[in-house]
Amino acid sequence: LLPAEAEALVRALQGTELRDAGGQGWLQQHEYVEKLNMHAILSASAGQEQLLTELLVTYAKIPVLIGELISVEIWKHKIFPVLCQLEDFKPRSTFPIYVVLHHEASIINLLETVFFYKEICESAEDSILDLIDYCHRKLTLLAARSINGQTAVLVPPQELQKQAETMEFEISLKALSVLRFITDQVESLPLSALTRMLNTHNLPCLLVELVEHCPWSCREAGKLKKFENGAWHVVPPEDQVKMTKLDGQVWLALLNLLLSPECQRKYHFDGFNKSQLLKLRAFLTDVLIDQLPNLVEMQRFLSHLAVTEPAPPKKDLVLEQVPVIWDHILKKNTGKWEAIAKHQVKRVFSPTEEELKLQARR
Repeated sequence: LLPAEAEALVRALQGTELRDAGGQGWLQQHEYVEKLNMHAILSASAGQEQLLTELLVTYAKIPVLIGELISVEIWKHKIFPVLCQLEDFKPRSTFPIYVVLHHEASIINLLETVFFYKEICESAEDSILDLIDYCHRKLTLLAARSINGQTAVLVPPQELQKQAETMEFEISLKALSVLRFITDQVESLPLSALTRMLNTHNLPCLLVELVEHCPWSCREAGKLKKFENGAWHVVPPEDQVKMTKLDGQVWLALLNLLLSPECQRKYHFDGFNKSQLLKLRAFLTDVLIDQLPNLVEMQRFLSHLAVTEPAPPKKDLVLEQVPVIWDHILKKNTGKWEAIAKHQVKRVFSPTEEELKLQARR
């Protein structure tokens, strides 16, 4: 994209209503996100993503993207299952529904590419709390997947079910990266964001679960497979101790959350949390530390934690901000899920042959 085109697309980004998902105006927004997503990936590989991050900050579009991300997540949980159970819904093509499901993946992908920058993280302002909650929901899904061996099953038509499940897994992995980038900025995050990560959601313990159960690796027919770059690969024996990018994200997030003085002051190192964190010592092998030398500090910290009783966290008398996007969308649409599903079946998910061709071309 030329700079002027990128600017026009960023300026045109705006929030949509849940009931409009899949409609004309909504599809236009989806197209803008897709184009910016491709632009971000190409710019990042050429080391030129500075312009896009500046535009997103200047026009305050990060909160808009976070709002859209949560809107499509709610659509997936509340409308999608209803759609799939409607007796009279026999779509000629599931492509229009797939586009809505894919919208969440497009947005999280774009956020993953740009959240590396401190100014992007800061420009999220209060919606950073909503994004932290979103990432927590996704990491909880990942942890559950590793324990149950699969995700919670949605009940849509068969081929969509598989796509939605695969997509959910990949989206959750992107959310892990976004969370790690947020933790990179612990020094400049608002206090309520730290409280949310450390105390409301106890992210350190959730990250320990991911180290323990590692949902992006599995054994199949005696072979170790790991998920990387969008696919499962068999890992040759000589590479089995190699840290993957996803392993790295978990360890970096843990380093950020446990070793920052501000976090240590706020986190509650009670009996349970302490015993969970000390499980990490078994994973901190020399081979691992050679690959991420900063982990020496983690090792020291855990050795110290094992023999001390950290002081209870200081109680700050602050008015905690709370995330509002999820609640706002729910409040606005509760009791209307079936009506919205029926409206969307009639208006957007039963396209004519002509409309389908047009959409596929876009």
